[in-house]
Amino acid sequence: MGPITAEATPERAPAARGRVVAIANQKGGVGKTTTAINLGTALAAEGHRVLLIDLDPQGNASTGFGIARNARRATSYELILGEALLPDAIVATAVPRLSLIAGCEDLSGAEVELMSRERREFQLAEALRNGLRDWDEILIDCPPSLSLLTINALVAADAALVPMQCEFYALEGLSQLMRTIERVRRALNPRLELQGVVLTMYDSRNNLSESVALDVREHFGSKVFDTVIPRNVRVSEAPSHGQPVLLYDHRCAGAQAYVALAAELIRRTGPAFAPAGVLR
Repeated sequence: MGPITAEATPERAPAARGRVVAIANQKGGVGKTTTAINLGTALAAEGHRVLLIDLDPQGNASTGFGIARNARRATSYELILGEALLPDAIVATAVPRLSLIAGCEDLSGAEVELMSRERREFQLAEALRNGLRDWDEILIDCPPSLSLLTINALVAADAALVPMQCEFYALEGLSQLMRTIERVRRALNPRLELQGVVLTMYDSRNNLSESVALDVREHFGSKVFDTVIPRNVRVSEAPSHGQPVLLYDHRCAGAQAYVALAAELIRRTGPAFAPAGVLR
């Protein structure tokens, strides 16, 4: 794959409505935000119209695109509390066809503010309702916790994608997230499915990485993506330059892994997404 430019790939035919994918793991440091940024960039490079919603109070996805705080307009905080409409919160990025709704520190207090509201789990879904046709994929970068913000993302989503670091305690933490996804599916969002598990920070020199990968594949079978994201210095460096790794160094192993992940995601979901249900 060459450098990403507006002319590199034509836009695809629009889907019936955008597919909403919550990128979630309650454990921090697993490559969740890195996956959101670079998967979104790779999908945009394939001609998809992508909206990335930064729902993490740390706002790392916003920083990872080099979006200055004074350029963030309304954020996902105002969006989820109903203080801003979707179009007012969208910011363009340097990646053609990829836009962002920034996160901010105020999200850390959003849960308290949401608790007293009716249908508090549906606030994000309702905020997105009228904008789904404008995008092919809407990716939500969830906070590293199973908070009300994450529940809102899962209720708004068609699918959950789970990045998982190849380390000893990975499966133990994953089981709690799987229970949460199942509870949300039963009680709040019957169309929610597990899109898949993405193995991240894989080190081929480390026997533990291979052992964890085998355990995860044995447990989740075909739900584990074939594509594995390797531990890669260039991937780690890219956020400090305010760029996805596909812009920072598209030739490196990490960048090419995210290109492969996007291609695999497209194969698994089909060329266009037809809605399986409607928002409640």
